[in-house]
Amino acid sequence: MSEIAIRFHLPLSEFSLEVNLAFPVQGVTAIFGSSGSGKTTLLRCIAGLEQPPAGYCRMDGELWQESAQGVFIPTHQRSLGYVFQEASLFAHLTVAENLRFGWRRTPVHERKIEIDQVIGLLGIEPLLRRSPARLSGGERQRVAIARALLTTPRLLLMDEPLSALDSASKAEILPFLERLHDELTIPILYVSHASDEVLRLADHLLLMEAGRVTTHGPMVELATRLDLQLAQSESASALVNAIVEGHDDHYHLTYLRFSGGRLTVSRENLEKGHPVRVALHAKDISLTLDPPERTSILNSFAVTVLAFQSEPPARTLIRLDCHGTILLARITWKSAEALGITVGKKLYAQVKAVALMDSR
Repeated sequence: MSEIAIRFHLPLSEFSLEVNLAFPVQGVTAIFGSSGSGKTTLLRCIAGLEQPPAGYCRMDGELWQESAQGVFIPTHQRSLGYVFQEASLFAHLTVAENLRFGWRRTPVHERKIEIDQVIGLLGIEPLLRRSPARLSGGERQRVAIARALLTTPRLLLMDEPLSALDSASKAEILPFLERLHDELTIPILYVSHASDEVLRLADHLLLMEAGRVTTHGPMVELATRLDLQLAQSESASALVNAIVEGHDDHYHLTYLRFSGGRLTVSRENLEKGHPVRVALHAKDISLTLDPPERTSILNSFAVTVLAFQSEPPARTLIRLDCHGTILLARITWKSAEALGITVGKKLYAQVKAVALMDSR
């Protein structure tokens, strides 16, 4: 597993960026926080677009910066791709010509990604003869990602690539970002302040506030911590790693096995034993004191209350243990009182919907 070690001190007008940590870089690592928390500045420091007076950056054994020794590798010599909020394509070139620009930057002996592979991965074949002016926002970002990938980077940096898109364009591009995760081994640092994006894409999480990384760790673990912003958001979810157990072709269903039992989802074209990750949204989990009977809800599990907190004026967020898997439920304060919610309380969780995120 690749690792990146960073140490930056960069005084800014609003705050100072103060970061000193090492973390694994595999799959998608999200840098998450509110606007103005220093996410983009951190990414620019890693890319070499900012040069802190005191800085250190080592990517998987390759030293990119060490201020004390006078080492600073410029951005164009770092093996990375950078995707900005705006696509920044060359307006005078077609899509195909934009792609070849990225391709030509890489020496032949270092090319590990084929043009046709990237075109298929990001679904841009119908766009190749168009100019950037004739592309939608989502299409432009897909082309920008493709161009960055064709430099065969060791690390792909993405700075809020969906923030300038409308909801329809965002929904269009997210599945392609998931395909990058599933089909390529290039690690990604993904900056975002949108919790739904982070929950859907990230394996590892760095939380930032006022120029500092306040905590970091596996996404599955941090998503359900009640003291963190992700659990407090409207899209709060538990991320569950599961294995495809089998299929029911008669009812068009797929069964997934996890530590808490068996999840039933709509039929998916996945082989038995295939690892998957699913999201169980807090708003889609109801609680009951007794084992549910004669209900249309197919997924029900015995759970124990680990912690809970009030969300004024009317809701309660509850952290639950389901045989080693952590779940979240968001219910009304009135319902919490009726159920007698206390730490250690035994309940049954009914999962009204299961969102299959991707294969892992």
